[in-house]
Amino acid sequence: MFTLLIADDHPLYRDALRFALNLSDHQLTILEASDLNQTLDLVQNNDIDLLLLDLHMPGSNDLFGLIHIRKLYPDLPVAVISGLEDKNIVSKVINTGAMGFIPKTTGSESIAKAVETILDGDTWVPESLANDIDEADNEFAALAEKVSSLTTAQYKVLCFMRDGLLNKQIGFELDIAEATVKAHVTAVFKKLGINNRTQAVLIASQLQLTPPAPELCHK
Repeated sequence: MFTLLIADDHPLYRDALRFALNLSDHQLTILEASDLNQTLDLVQNNDIDLLLLDLHMPGSNDLFGLIHIRKLYPDLPVAVISGLEDKNIVSKVINTGAMGFIPKTTGSESIAKAVETILDGDTWVPESLANDIDEADNEFAALAEKVSSLTTAQYKVLCFMRDGLLNKQIGFELDIAEATVKAHVTAVFKKLGINNRTQAVLIASQLQLTPPAPELCHK
């Protein structure tokens, strides 16, 4: 018996995943979460064998959710589920420590096969992308390791710097004092080994999977 956690904010897709997982040869118990905080709570309080993680559910903020979970639970197998299907994204996901990448366009039987493969300890990605993935991007892996040291608040500040906001504007968006923002910026610089906002923007842009929506860093 395996326990899976589906972390996705779209109920219809969670239902579709449940249907697909019923085709698996493994006996599965399935839990569900709709945001990053609920995901972390369920992981903490249950023995999860595999987390199916949506990169864009509330709180996840592109790769931050995956990086954060990998930091807290390095032994937890994670497979990313995404509406984006691009070799560069898949490479980033794999180099961040995921054991699989399942596009949301994947058919039910292939989803069941992907999950079985990952539960058996192997990595799974779509055959159409398998030969194009760079699984030895040490530079990006090192970047992800640095970013994993950021708190959620510090990562939000990094997002806002990427989007061009000044400290006063960031304070308004996060409802915190400008002095607190400055402290977060200093901590971000120190943890990432940088010394200016331009470098911070470059790093944040590497972690970004899609152009930022206005609410991206508020979730």
